[in-house]
Amino acid sequence: MAAGGRRPEHRGPPELFYDEVEARKYAHNSRMIEIQSQMSERAVELLGLPEDHQCLLLDVGCGSGLSGDYISEQGHCWVGLDISSAMLDVAVERDVEGDLMLADMGQGIPFRPGTFDGCISISAVQWLCNADKKTHSPPKRLRQFFSTLYTALARGARAVLQLYPENPQQLELITSQAMKAGFTGGVVVDYPNSTRAKKFFLCLFAGAAGVLPKGLSTECGEEEATRAQFTSERLRFRSAKGKSAKKSRDWVLEKKERRRRQGKEVRADTKYTGRKRRPHF
Repeated sequence: MAAGGRRPEHRGPPELFYDEVEARKYAHNSRMIEIQSQMSERAVELLGLPEDHQCLLLDVGCGSGLSGDYISEQGHCWVGLDISSAMLDVAVERDVEGDLMLADMGQGIPFRPGTFDGCISISAVQWLCNADKKTHSPPKRLRQFFSTLYTALARGARAVLQLYPENPQQLELITSQAMKAGFTGGVVVDYPNSTRAKKFFLCLFAGAAGVLPKGLSTECGEEEATRAQFTSERLRFRSAKGKSAKKSRDWVLEKKERRRRQGKEVRADTKYTGRKRRPHF
């Protein structure tokens, strides 16, 4: 819910903080979008999904659907859950491909057992540590969230939750409640020696113990940053499992075909599909 690569400064209820103006500002900030996409890409990578197999994923704290966009690009289906109606309204306006649900994750994940092949969450779980109402108990809300998430995941599936813990005690509280719910796993830390690039990913296994992935090192991060200076968006999408460049005709046709398989109404393909339009003055 709170991306942008820095700790969220707000301490009040997130549903009051993300009003319509703030939601639109959040969804159109280029730096936030870039960092959200990077963290989403890393979270999906840590899921270890099988190649050439379409999976159904849950995005907890989906916000305006930025992380869901990356999931769709990888050819997977997703369901997004968020407490902010303003953020979900922006997601609807952006015409994201996933299904959206207005819900408080602290009250549990309202899906049947074994529904999802995996779960990601970007900068959302730490909100459960806040007692925004007198009736809120952070340990109970965390327990409710993790126990119902465990049930909603297929056995052997993973949940990768990127979060910003305020202190070691908060991280310990979140981790301990996840383990009490039946999960195994632990925390993966990317760039642990960097103050700005350091990221925490809680990597959880449902029903079967797995090998905890290694975090990215600072040296790797510097190498990637250098390489990114010479990499265009077209090359990025071309190298992503052989997919077409974003906004190209092939990319548009692939997106339309995915929507047809999902049972959505899509306009027929014509010779004008994917053609760039002239700017209007």
